[in-house]
Amino acid sequence: MSGVGYRQLWAVDPDGWRAAGSAWAGLTGPVDRRVDGLRAAGGRLRGGWSGAAATAADARLAGLRDELASIAPALIEVDQVLAELAGRLTVAKARLTLAVAQADAAGLLVDRSGGVRVDPARVRPTDGTGGAAAGVAVTGVAAALRATLDEAAAADRAAAGRLDELTRAAGAGWASPPPPGRPAPGAAPVLVSAWWSGLTPAQRRWLIGHEPALVGRLDGVPVAARDQANRLRLDVWRAELLAERRRLLSRVPPGPVTSIRLRGVAGRLAGLDALVERLTAGGEPRAYLLGLDPAGEGRVVVALGDPDHADRVLTYVPGMTAGLDDAPGELGRAARVLDRCAALAPGERSAAVLWLDYDAPDLLNEAASAGQARDAGPALHRFQEGLRASHDGPPARQTVLGHSYGSLVVGVAAREHGLAADALVFVGSPGVGASHAAELGVPPGEVWASTAPDDVIRAARPPEELGRRALLRTVPLAAVLGWPDQAGHQLWFGHDPSDPGFGGRVFGSGRGGHTGYWDPGNPALDGMARVVLGR
Repeated sequence: MSGVGYRQLWAVDPDGWRAAGSAWAGLTGPVDRRVDGLRAAGGRLRGGWSGAAATAADARLAGLRDELASIAPALIEVDQVLAELAGRLTVAKARLTLAVAQADAAGLLVDRSGGVRVDPARVRPTDGTGGAAAGVAVTGVAAALRATLDEAAAADRAAAGRLDELTRAAGAGWASPPPPGRPAPGAAPVLVSAWWSGLTPAQRRWLIGHEPALVGRLDGVPVAARDQANRLRLDVWRAELLAERRRLLSRVPPGPVTSIRLRGVAGRLAGLDALVERLTAGGEPRAYLLGLDPAGEGRVVVALGDPDHADRVLTYVPGMTAGLDDAPGELGRAARVLDRCAALAPGERSAAVLWLDYDAPDLLNEAASAGQARDAGPALHRFQEGLRASHDGPPARQTVLGHSYGSLVVGVAAREHGLAADALVFVGSPGVGASHAAELGVPPGEVWASTAPDDVIRAARPPEELGRRALLRTVPLAAVLGWPDQAGHQLWFGHDPSDPGFGGRVFGSGRGGHTGYWDPGNPALDGMARVVLGR
């Protein structure tokens, strides 16, 4: 389509496009079952038939199996295309609503074709100043409508172009021979992005289908490609957890340690199943799987909305005890911030990422050390660099939010490695490994923090401070002798970022303890959303 009309945009149903995309993605299940059927048929063939004809038949079955398997990434890509179209149309409709409301407030009428004129019942064009102001308003509303319709038309053309390319690929073959070369281990995301950009679409599809473990974890590869690759591995990851459970169950008697590990595996399986349900739900916004590792406590990176095409991107780093078992709950926190962003700025595209790609502390003695935060720093640095490198269009506003121990992860990464971020947010922080906001490398005024009045993290004082307080309680003379009395702004990992003396900016929080920042009605929730939006 060369353009989108006013009435056409009003009438379009973004949810219909989302549902169509989900239906295409749902075909991956039947395709996988056919692939498994061909694999089983090949096994039976090899077990009872030999010779040249048997070899040829086996090769033919293998070829058919590969052809079927190669369709799966394309089915996922159709879902991505239609979900992106739906998201852009949702934003365009929101902008259209705002423009019409602006027209009504100015005493203007918008007709069925999108024409704008003065409402003679409310504004008389001959009324001097009022008429001139109405003319300016007409021009402004008309320009806003044109821009909105142009954006909808651009979304339509982009989706049509990608679907046309998939159609051509279906006729010419989904994949070409494997491309030469791979990025060196630890390659900078900008180099990974350049390598990926130099491949043909067919070469990219070959890599997604044949080397999903490589593509899925490479920072700098577009979000859509990583999502396709990682979704292809969901069955593999679940099989790994089931195999781990079988190994543990084979130990007789199980013993207390084995029982604890079995509960851990059960938790990770439940978390993985809940994530799969969210990935396949087809709701708004679409979820993108950017990484998963079921080993240990489990790690996962999931985006809500496509960060490569969003105007505002939040990366949320959770804290102590976070793992695959409770990843769906942590993802819900990111979703609540995203919901507030949509409510506060319906005409902008925002995305939120749950980044749980580190070994979060499980016990208090682990959380008392900054070691795991330091270990996580390089990975968070690369991830943020990757978001910058793969983003399509003008740079997005990138915000990194850390909660509890996650705030230390964010602070250490920013101070020691640098973060590709426009703003940092710390909530319920035990300290961020810095004594002043200026050490964190983001623009002045873009370090934010909030601590609830009843958050127990306020008691997270450094060991020397705890010792001093104990001494003052048991030996009052120490106070008389002038034992140094700090202002109470030192937490376990440095200066309290919620203290104005840290040099950041503070937004308020209602009562809710250490985890209530995302509760409905808590002003901290709007505070986080406004930072993401840059307001």
